[in-house]
Amino acid sequence: MKKISPLLSALLLVLCFACQPNDEKPLPEVSPEYEALLDAHGDWSKWIQAKAMSFSMIHETNLTQENYFINLDSRKIRLDGFNFSIGKDDTGTWVSPSRDSFGGQSIDFYHNLYFYFYSIPYVFTDPGITVSQVENKVLNGVSYKTLQAKMNAENGKSPDDQYFMLLNEETGRLEYLLYTVTYFGNPNPPFTALRYEDYREADGLVFPRYLTGFTIENDSTKGIRYQVSFADILLLDESFDDSIFDKPEKGVYAD
Repeated sequence: MKKISPLLSALLLVLCFACQPNDEKPLPEVSPEYEALLDAHGDWSKWIQAKAMSFSMIHETNLTQENYFINLDSRKIRLDGFNFSIGKDDTGTWVSPSRDSFGGQSIDFYHNLYFYFYSIPYVFTDPGITVSQVENKVLNGVSYKTLQAKMNAENGKSPDDQYFMLLNEETGRLEYLLYTVTYFGNPNPPFTALRYEDYREADGLVFPRYLTGFTIENDSTKGIRYQVSFADILLLDESFDDSIFDKPEKGVYAD
């Protein structure tokens, strides 16, 4: 496994907190079915009140690791990999030390991808997103109670993406996410099934230890597209100082 600086060491370098008021935010109004899902994932008011978040993630296919740091209100993000860093500041999305250091298709698409997946269902409490119950969906021969998340037209860069949350009958928690990606211009993209497994408690909430993406064929999961695992999740009462999200001198803004 390729080694990078431990998450705790990184936190010691960047935990210069900005002073912010401690007034609690009101909980957003959600549908009863969505509230039941959130309740199954713990005290979701802690997500609403949290200011920042950090975690480490490992790509199980090649055992490379990335450390993530997010200010939840602004959604500024920094992630540090083995030979690259990606971040978002007030100007845009950047990569360091060069565009070639990250081999992916789009910096902007990638920078918040795994934060978003990892934080579902909590991130669907964001303004401009409506969650409601729809007809059950069948996957691998199992009929799942299903909630759909819809984005307002002005919400984000890909409001036409589709998200269906398939719930475990016994626990009420998210077991599969069915989603599409329209970011790259495909008007009719295929669905991917993302399995949420091995939930672990963190600060009163639960997060999956593993996410596994599958292709779908005839309402069944087929080949594995990717698998990632997570550790060292922290929810914080204060924001990271904005300076950690600023583009380094050697970094470049990229799409």
